Amino acid sequence: MTTSTQFLEDAAARLGPRGLTRDAELMSPWLTDWRGRYSGQACAMASPASTAELAELVRLCAAHGVPIVPQGGNSGMSGGATPDETGDAILLSLRRMNTIRDIDADARRVTCEAGVVLQTLHEAVEEKDLRFPLTLGGKGSATVGGLISTNAGGCQVLRHGSMRALVLGLEAVLADGQVFSMLTPLKKDNRGFDLKQLLIGSEGTMGIVTAATLKLMPAIADRVVIWAGVSSLGAARSLLLHCEDMAGDALEGFEVMPQACLEAVLKHLPSARPPLVESHPWHALIEVVADRSSAATLRERCEGMMAAAFDKDLVEDAAMSTSEAQAEAFWLLRESVAPAERERGPAVQHDISVPVEKMPDFVQTTAPMIEAEWPGTEAVAFGHLGDGNVHYHIIAPHVTDGLAWQKTEGKAISRRVHDLVTEWGGSISAEHGIGQLKRDELVRLGDPVALSMLRAVKNALDPQGLLNPGKLV
Repeated sequence: MTTSTQFLEDAAARLGPRGLTRDAELMSPWLTDWRGRYSGQACAMASPASTAELAELVRLCAAHGVPIVPQGGNSGMSGGATPDETGDAILLSLRRMNTIRDIDADARRVTCEAGVVLQTLHEAVEEKDLRFPLTLGGKGSATVGGLISTNAGGCQVLRHGSMRALVLGLEAVLADGQVFSMLTPLKKDNRGFDLKQLLIGSEGTMGIVTAATLKLMPAIADRVVIWAGVSSLGAARSLLLHCEDMAGDALEGFEVMPQACLEAVLKHLPSARPPLVESHPWHALIEVVADRSSAATLRERCEGMMAAAFDKDLVEDAAMSTSEAQAEAFWLLRESVAPAERERGPAVQHDISVPVEKMPDFVQTTAPMIEAEWPGTEAVAFGHLGDGNVHYHIIAPHVTDGLAWQKTEGKAISRRVHDLVTEWGGSISAEHGIGQLKRDELVRLGDPVALSMLRAVKNALDPQGLLNPGKLV
């Protein structure tokens, strides 16, 4: 199909010069995904300034049969916001829709548009002595709409849940241009299905998120970040349970990484220092927070928690942050794992989850299997142990053509990893979405009944198949 001139003229008339461009130079940065794995073409890039403008554009696309590929900050990990190579689709940027409509401090909620950048949202609610309890490494580019569409997670899921748990209300444009508007949250509402949940995590395939009402929490009065060396991933799991017992809801984060990851990060960050004197097989990063009512005793409680952990032989060594700067330094080590790994060479990355209690056994059982089946590779797991989600990466042996390795050996490795995850009752996508990266694997491994239900909902809401085609379903 060749997009009609009439469609482009009508779209330009509706959106104006700021709202539609066909300039190849302006479009180019947004036609390749963040990882550089997928590139495509688009007939134009639309940047509506309001929900009304977007609804009008969607109606026009429906009339002309033009596919729509929604995009937020283009920081996704699965190619879910990149158009295909035909050039038939219109690339839809939500970045101009970046208004924070309302912050209700008493109700502890914020209503904002899809193009609001996560870091901007953090800063805005902090001025009201509140916080939005979801953060991740890409907070400077990730947008609210993208986070909702992929049901993003991050480092605070242990306490607050993923994006799905933080969305109180939603506004979206459906495939026929109708506006679904349920921004006002109700504690109790039994009028049928919770329709907003159909859109959260649907990756723009069932509707285009334009605004949301989000849950806020009181600002943190103080925090302590602890770096602990442990003997194994199983020991880290035991330490997690210990911290949950002693810290309760104050336990905000629990991340893990092996010694190899820490060494790569220290090489990547020459000015960084190792938190502990000796090496340890595994490292745990623990964050405990307090509000005003409990801040005065936070450090004392953390000291007691770790003293008890030593008494139980759960840790080999530990360091506790004594300042906010040191707390940030600890977190920088964790957040630098991915860029440090990229410097080591090509790898295949897997964002997986299994039942929380099984994760240590899964890693310890399957990593040697992968390394034995593909000699020279190194299996590395790190991330959010507290919610059963780790980033499970297989680093290539020394190869001259990394891209070719990823497309051949790497593809076979990913298939094997996904088979193992499925055998262990897990998910091949814990927080990064399916996009186009894992679409075929979802078809291969997904439950047939669940896939049938997904397709039925998709067909009901988007019978022409124009919303983000080729992604998820």
